[in-house]
Amino acid sequence: MGHDSRLQPSDPSDPYRREAQTFPELSDDMAERVSAFGSIEDLPEGGALFERGDRSVDFFLILDGAVEVLDIDAKGQECMVHLHGPRQFTGELDLFNDRKILVTARARPGTRVVRVGRTEFRRLIAAEPDIGEVVMRAFILRRVGMMLHGEAGIALIGPGHGADTARIETFLRRNGVPHRRIDTEAEVDAGGFLECFHLTPADLPVVVVRGQALRSPSNGQVADALGLTVELDQSHVHDVAVVGGGPAGLASAVYAASEGLDTIVIESIAPGGQAGTSSKIENYLGFPTGISGQALAGRAQVQAQKFGARLLISRSAAGLDCSQVPFTVELDDGTKVQARSVVVATGARYRKLDLPRYAELEGNGIYYAATAMEAGLCANQEVVVVGGGNSAGQAAMFLSKSAGHVHMLVRGPGLAETMSRYLIERIEASDRITLHPFTEVTELAGDRHLTGLSWTHRKTGEAQDREVGALFVMIGAVPSTDWLNDCLELDPAGFVKTGSGETFFCSSKPGIFAVGDVRSGSVKRVASGVGEGSVVVSSIHRYLESQRQ
Repeated sequence: MGHDSRLQPSDPSDPYRREAQTFPELSDDMAERVSAFGSIEDLPEGGALFERGDRSVDFFLILDGAVEVLDIDAKGQECMVHLHGPRQFTGELDLFNDRKILVTARARPGTRVVRVGRTEFRRLIAAEPDIGEVVMRAFILRRVGMMLHGEAGIALIGPGHGADTARIETFLRRNGVPHRRIDTEAEVDAGGFLECFHLTPADLPVVVVRGQALRSPSNGQVADALGLTVELDQSHVHDVAVVGGGPAGLASAVYAASEGLDTIVIESIAPGGQAGTSSKIENYLGFPTGISGQALAGRAQVQAQKFGARLLISRSAAGLDCSQVPFTVELDDGTKVQARSVVVATGARYRKLDLPRYAELEGNGIYYAATAMEAGLCANQEVVVVGGGNSAGQAAMFLSKSAGHVHMLVRGPGLAETMSRYLIERIEASDRITLHPFTEVTELAGDRHLTGLSWTHRKTGEAQDREVGALFVMIGAVPSTDWLNDCLELDPAGFVKTGSGETFFCSSKPGIFAVGDVRSGSVKRVASGVGEGSVVVSSIHRYLESQRQ
């Protein structure tokens, strides 16, 4: 029972080449144990197990016959993604959340299946860890494969160097949404797509979802059309509302949900926060070869959902009512989330350079993250990284593999005070990276896209003009605390002040806690954010217990 790939890439990391792990056959013993959690059904030929766009679909184990998993190709025609045979199972990561399913599944003649409902599926994963491991690995690999092959009937059409195209693609990638990108600057077939949907260049970028064309949509509109947003019961009171889905927030959600607390996470863009944009984190415990921020965040997101936490994606916290318990988090779309306790994990926003034309070139050559997408846009060109922290160092190392040359600009004498030693040594050893101390960007060039810049040595006043493919600005961040409505005590820089001892993560308001980069005095590292997010849960338990007495 093979996969019907349309692209057949030669990439050895392609999950579709790892058939035994991506589409495994369970042993007879495993199949018998799965059957104990569900009911056996005979399906008619062509009978639908689920349809694209459905929410909360069940898990199916095929006993006899076969099940086709179907996608929509670029021409709007149905095509087969995979054919599941006996002892194989349906599903991917959407089984752990309430998002709309991305594909359709139909039975072939003589098909019998075990249907396992959502509640029983969670019980199965928890009660049978060996089966859970096989299923989780397969689900993650299937999602990676769909991303790589651009499956699931979603297309992003727009100029590759356009700021809004980059914004939407970043949103789709960081939320793990498989899609095809059609670059109107480079692809000869792009005109056909524009004609098909009666579009003009002024409409771009466009996201095509199930035959519907969204013209220049916001991230929220894309999320709604794709069914990324979960339906919210505003009258329900959660035990914990975690505001922010970075490492600290996701760790809080994993530990709170795993310990039985009713947990919801509110995240404005995508799980992972700023760490989610890091191309490679090499000093995170347990990953000796490093791991990308997106991969780490993706695993944490699935982990939190496995334990029952709910994630509200593309919804920002706009306000907080702390005058009474339950607390109320007001969202940017006007809806409200009620919770007995709140974890503030909103992190910090990127600092920007104060330069003419900076705003119009953001996303058009000026970036705050160095991922494969940005690296592809400036391949073989000179690039500039501004900043001397670990994020800047990681970006420089990553970009040096594909860029013509990487120039690192720092205002001070060097990197020793702000960067980990292992990164400094690698940068010094690389002939593809040049460090420019006491240097700052003073001018930007380019029409709609950054094509060059000038930098100036602060001591000598000497200026240089360079043609560059991209400017990466990594000069720190300011805390995201403007939504707190004066509920909490902040330090002079705007970070949330917390206590000490047993109340270490408690804010000035009982029941509201702060973890990660948003907390005053925190160490701005992924590992420390994860540590704070996991440890705060014991304080939440103590607080909730005190409220019950």
